[in-house]
Amino acid sequence: MSDWAPGGWLSGVRHVYSPNFGERPDSGDVSLIVVHNISLPPDHFGGPWVEQFFTNQLDPQAHPYFAQIAPLQVSAHFFVRRDGTVIQFVGCDQRAWHAGRSTWSGRENCNDFSVGIELEGSDFQAYPAEQYAALGALIEALRQRYPITEIAGHCHVAPERKTDPGPFFDWAELARRYPDLILPAEISF
Repeated sequence: MSDWAPGGWLSGVRHVYSPNFGERPDSGDVSLIVVHNISLPPDHFGGPWVEQFFTNQLDPQAHPYFAQIAPLQVSAHFFVRRDGTVIQFVGCDQRAWHAGRSTWSGRENCNDFSVGIELEGSDFQAYPAEQYAALGALIEALRQRYPITEIAGHCHVAPERKTDPGPFFDWAELARRYPDLILPAEISF
């Protein structure tokens, strides 16, 4: 999973192209990974809903919750399903629309300098080993191509608005695995 095509498209994963992206102010400035969680409808896994959401094809009539979010234009670079399947929506040389109003390490607009990875999950249950394995492979691949120095959660870059990846995400294991990366300060062993 470490070969890259032009534009920051990772080989060995499925590509589903989202229209929700923009140019990075500095394409060489990709130093942060932001970890998220998403499930559509909330707390339900599987199905086509996340792919449809990130490609502006979500049917607002398919579920009551979808009427609220269908008009939004959002994306992430990667989506990792519960079984570890990885889908890429935006080339990593581009800016995906995942973090919104955000700040990290004194810098605003985290979308400008980050890669967004959405884990299929919620704040209310643990993530399976398959997802952690796929996340680890993504982190390794990203570090081979970009000068990644930090990893944070959506809850860290937008703390007043977001809670993901939630309390069940194993930050301590990530810190043990990547001792050279800067992670959120509240992580303890």
